[in-house]
Amino acid sequence: MPTTTVEDLPADVLACALRRLDGPSLAAASCATAGLRALASDPDTWRALCLAQWPSLETQQNSILGSAAVSPQRLFADAFPFPSDDAAPLAASDQCLPGELIFAVDVYHKGAPIFSRAVETSTSSSWFLTSPFRVDAVDCKNPVPAASISPAALELSWIVVDPRSGRAVNVSSRRAVAVDRHWYTGETLARFAVVLGGCKFEATVTCSEEAGCLREVSLTVEDADGAAASGECSLRLLTAAMAGPRKGGEKEGEQAKRRYDEFVRSKRGRKESKARREVLVDLCCSAVSAVAVISFLASVVLR
Repeated sequence: MPTTTVEDLPADVLACALRRLDGPSLAAASCATAGLRALASDPDTWRALCLAQWPSLETQQNSILGSAAVSPQRLFADAFPFPSDDAAPLAASDQCLPGELIFAVDVYHKGAPIFSRAVETSTSSSWFLTSPFRVDAVDCKNPVPAASISPAALELSWIVVDPRSGRAVNVSSRRAVAVDRHWYTGETLARFAVVLGGCKFEATVTCSEEAGCLREVSLTVEDADGAAASGECSLRLLTAAMAGPRKGGEKEGEQAKRRYDEFVRSKRGRKESKARREVLVDLCCSAVSAVAVISFLASVVLR
């Protein structure tokens, strides 16, 4: 009796079945046989999958996936897993930095998207390269209505796309690594962060539960000392992360939180060490000043 395999099904039936898979399952199916690989490489299948996962990719006037340089399959492979945290920034002499970046931002509440936006930013100006890195998807002047949300149940995807090379990286921890209150306004801050090359990329979602809105969604970068990283430094880190390896697995969200906690502890330790050194310097200066004053008084009295 002849053996029947899944590839004996009509191609249109197989293609329909593959379109119902999620990204990881579709990628796994493409590794099974040459026939499945050909069917699973259909750009329209990957495009639909990307748009279902990240609605922000379609919010531009011209879709990000409409660019010839951006392959839907390549974008999913870049943006779905977590970036490796040991990617070193590019050397200062490297001239392969992108002149433009697109930030595709999606906020979810209990799995359902509640906000999606794509932000285009020119990265070639001297203002961007020398200023502290910051991107606002929502600013406080134009809040986004979001009634009856629990900040702890929020999820965030923040994909950075280089439209020239077609590469991308997701710099969000997906789930919040910390939820706290703003010291002055009392608004809830949900923080999503990844550590890349010794710097912390932190996306903050500011929620006003009283007003029922998202007041701010922003991305900033800090170095190991807590200082704001410049646009050029952040750009080199992002470019290195796009070209670097990826990490998968269900526990990567927990690992992202662990790395965030380690970064915060290390930064606190550096500040405390710096404060102790400053106290010692102050004591030494005070002692030298006291010795100088006493010596002066002694010389006056003994004349």
